[in-house]
Amino acid sequence: MDSNTSSEKREPIQPRRAGGRQRVAELLAAASDIMAERGYEATTMAEIAARAGVKIGSLYRFFPNKEAIATALLQHHTAIMHEEYEALAARAADLSPEELADILIDLMVTLYPRVKSLPALMDARTDRAEIRKTSQSRALQGIAAALRVCAPGLDASAAQDIAVVVLNNMKTMLGMVLKDAPTTPAAPDELRSMNRLYLAARLRP
Repeated sequence: MDSNTSSEKREPIQPRRAGGRQRVAELLAAASDIMAERGYEATTMAEIAARAGVKIGSLYRFFPNKEAIATALLQHHTAIMHEEYEALAARAADLSPEELADILIDLMVTLYPRVKSLPALMDARTDRAEIRKTSQSRALQGIAAALRVCAPGLDASAAQDIAVVVLNNMKTMLGMVLKDAPTTPAAPDELRSMNRLYLAARLRP
């Protein structure tokens, strides 16, 4: 059996028992780690099984091929981000603009360990432009929703404009932390201060 794909034409198993769900979570975590380190194409089914500490047959029992793992990971990452934005909107009414600014500016950094294979997965997809567009749209919707809960008088158009600025600040913060963007030791705190001042000015009546 090839280490990257399987000849079996079947859907991944959706385990009903807690033990099976835990095993799937461990397999996806192992796959995410390796793909983040090596990229999607270089990752093999054998490496995923070894990293998860299971026999290769156990991996194939749940996932017929690497493509099925990638699809499951994309769905998992999307669900994580959706849940985070929904949870933030649910509590935004109790947050000051400065508190909301602090949470938003670090949100991508906080989420990164849980969705770190997303860039590798996106790069491997032929429909990556559409996936990226959809992901960005959902992020903007989530940010705008939290902004309007925090500041009920904010109209939808203004919330979208502010969300765009905040999302770009969030991406810059992640880039600084990962050293993918120009930075200095004090630069992340400067960005936090800027984001705090910006939202305080835009969200307070």
